[in-house]
Amino acid sequence: MGLGAATVCHGGTGTVTVSPVWAGGQLPCIFLVQKVNFTSPGGAARGTLLEHPASLQLPWAISTSKEQPLEETLPGRFLFLQYVVQTLEDDFQLNLRLRFLQKSIAKEVLSCDQCFSNVKEVIEWLVAAVTGLGFSQPRTQQQQQTQAGQLGRSPACCLTLILWPRVVLLLQRMLSIAVEVDRSPNCSTNKIANVIFPYLVNIPLRSQREAFLTSMESQLLRCKVLELLFHHSCDMPASLPLSLSKILHFLSRHSLLLQYQDQEATWQRWEEMLQHLILLLTSYRTVVLGHLRSSLSERMDLIISNAKPQLQENDRITPVDIELHITDFSSRLLQMLGKPLPPQIKDKVCVLQTLLSSPQADRWRRGGAGKRNL
Repeated sequence: MGLGAATVCHGGTGTVTVSPVWAGGQLPCIFLVQKVNFTSPGGAARGTLLEHPASLQLPWAISTSKEQPLEETLPGRFLFLQYVVQTLEDDFQLNLRLRFLQKSIAKEVLSCDQCFSNVKEVIEWLVAAVTGLGFSQPRTQQQQQTQAGQLGRSPACCLTLILWPRVVLLLQRMLSIAVEVDRSPNCSTNKIANVIFPYLVNIPLRSQREAFLTSMESQLLRCKVLELLFHHSCDMPASLPLSLSKILHFLSRHSLLLQYQDQEATWQRWEEMLQHLILLLTSYRTVVLGHLRSSLSERMDLIISNAKPQLQENDRITPVDIELHITDFSSRLLQMLGKPLPPQIKDKVCVLQTLLSSPQADRWRRGGAGKRNL
């Protein structure tokens, strides 16, 4: 996309011009908000979007000059990204109240149906932010930075470490909007998860994979990504839709088929698997109780009417099922490791069993949960 100025027109209430800053005739290094002049109908100045914009021409490529280190340009890039996400968020919420998301800015720039290439770019930026590569920084530069980091960090580098987690959250918010802006969150989630999956399995460090998954705002998207991870890690894939029965299947048939780059000890990989399964279970429960598979407009109606969650037959597992699967898993893992289970694994097995067997979970499995459980 072009790198020219972007203008947001607001029916007489103000104009925002976003223009690239040129550094000595080199490539555009950052984008800055050149002018912000929003005014409410009453005349009070505002810093957020007040009216639905007539147009938004957003320069999608956020590029950085090769002549300037990323840590020097990141503050400006962060401010621009923050501005873009806030504009998308304000407009999204306004059109959600009007039940007119089809006319929102997000529909124009983050729709999986209309402009999926933009969503793919957000995923690329997100992976780069989580792994510390920057929006468009080659891997060789990361290696150079790692070597330099052993000699000490500059103030600019310290600022980068502070800003990156915030960048990750902003990009996760963009993905969450991309999930919701079209008519079928389920279809959008499937598209996005299929793109995320190969990136995720190639993230080199466990801490980075955890940061990617735990920062994910969309519970529906997290469910699908984790489901794909487990599907490709089972020695016997299940044809069941995602459900409590399928989660127990993942516990029984997981076999560490996926190989990560960090080469952790076997017990640590099993601990990571249990952490992912706990995350999948909690996210799945939120999806069901919150009607997150339904479109936003349908979801609002379901919540207003205090509708009960729609459970599948495969969600109706018994305490005996849970006990058998937990016992079988512990015995199988004990045999594989050839030594007593580490405390970290015991703790996570206990957490998983508690989440599956708690009174609240039992009421939910029987379809007794309502609005108060959201």
